[in-house]
Amino acid sequence: MPDYGKTLKQICFDSNDHLHANLKLRLHYDGLKIKEFFNKIVTGYLEKNEYIMNFIEELKEKKQLSQKKRNKINRSSAKAKETERKFALDKSEIENIFDIIEKEQGV
Repeated sequence: MPDYGKTLKQICFDSNDHLHANLKLRLHYDGLKIKEFFNKIVTGYLEKNEYIMNFIEELKEKKQLSQKKRNKINRSSAKAKETERKFALDKSEIENIFDIIEKEQGV
């Protein structure tokens, strides 16, 4: 899997023309490109950036996810953080572990 993460993929979704135009104007004003903006937002979400996760929590509240489900998600997230802290693993170490497993399985 040495090429994993290098193949370009498209992420597409529909939106209305008003929102699209306002987004393009705002990004132009801030000196950003659409691709750059969405890649950074997605990366921040996947890396659990504190500010983005706070925004996501607000979205979930507005979407009215049940409190029980939100609590379950929060407990799961806290457990994952505790495991990372307990084993003191960073992203590169985790990737190395998967590489070792892959080699042992002869993939």
